[in-house]
Amino acid sequence: MPIAVYALTAGAFGIGTTEFVIMGLLLQVASDLQVSVAMTGLLISGYALGVFVGAPVLTLATRKLPRKQVLILLMAIFTLGNIACALAPSYGLLMAARIVTSLAHGTFFGVGSVVATSLVPEDKKASAIAVMFTGLTIATLLGVPAGAWLGLHFGWRATFWTIAVIGVIAMLVLARLVPADKGKVEVAPLRQEIATLADPQVLLGLTMTVLGFGGVFAVFTYIQPILVEITGFSQEAVSPILLLFGLGLIVGNMLGGKLADRNLPVALLATTATLAIVLFAMTATLRSPVAVTIFVGLIGAAAFATVAPLQMRVLDKAGPAGRNLASSLNIAAFNLGNAFGAWLGGVTIEHGPGLAAVTWVAALVPLASLVLAVISLRLDKRPQTALQTASCPQA
Repeated sequence: MPIAVYALTAGAFGIGTTEFVIMGLLLQVASDLQVSVAMTGLLISGYALGVFVGAPVLTLATRKLPRKQVLILLMAIFTLGNIACALAPSYGLLMAARIVTSLAHGTFFGVGSVVATSLVPEDKKASAIAVMFTGLTIATLLGVPAGAWLGLHFGWRATFWTIAVIGVIAMLVLARLVPADKGKVEVAPLRQEIATLADPQVLLGLTMTVLGFGGVFAVFTYIQPILVEITGFSQEAVSPILLLFGLGLIVGNMLGGKLADRNLPVALLATTATLAIVLFAMTATLRSPVAVTIFVGLIGAAAFATVAPLQMRVLDKAGPAGRNLASSLNIAAFNLGNAFGAWLGGVTIEHGPGLAAVTWVAALVPLASLVLAVISLRLDKRPQTALQTASCPQA
């Protein structure tokens, strides 16, 4: 794998850390800013919605710039946003700072996915995406538990100062290792790029992504309260358990990339079905410390096994003209799923059957994604059938 792909991994690590670290700081932030845990969970929703808005806007705004410059600019926005988080004196300003930070997220991963796939042969494209997303998984394995530990011992603001430093380092790595664009940047007409969004297959792919990760984050957003209040772990035990989630992400991410390179349709169906099964089965383990710890790792593996298949599905259906925008929008879709999942988990806790029911409610969401995947794959056969029918009168 080219070293430039690993440079993208460094940027993904920084972004992944700031996105997920708040989940290990829910109780500390809620206590310091005097808001409920459910309200603090909305900091994840706010970030995710910022990604959803920022991805298409920044992708279109920077479409004529060299991709390397775009990546460095996005990391600068990310770094400034984390400094603002560290300084935020109130819940409202912390939410605003999180949204500013999130604006760079979708475009970074979208443009980064296109850059990564352009550096490798056709049969390695999904694996290249998986390697870039390894930064996200390592962030969860190391960055999130480390951030939770920092928050517990030095205050949650220290965590965001540390992430800002990571952002500066990531900028330097990208500037050094990512190759500059060769020649003038080729840009498809704006109308043609936007027209990609009207393709039913692209829209189905984006919706599958929203639903798949909606289920994951309905559980993961509230993993700290689940482990502490239901299973009976101490707050100090949460960080080591999150290490298993991160390890699962790494294994699932690389496995999903390899499966997608071999057979994308099979990978899409198998990974989505596995995610629904794991979420549902976790319900029976919530009061068993050993079993629930194992399932935390399994959720990580099942969740990120879907990433490369979902991203490649959207890239394939978007075509060359809409690849940048569709790629960024799929990252936005991941985060819209995060926001939806955080909201769904909060509603289940405060207005539904309660914290113990979050896992089985969450399982229903990727199950809906699986149904859409089946529909989408059946639609793949229609153009061939139509072409054969159209050619009959000429025979």
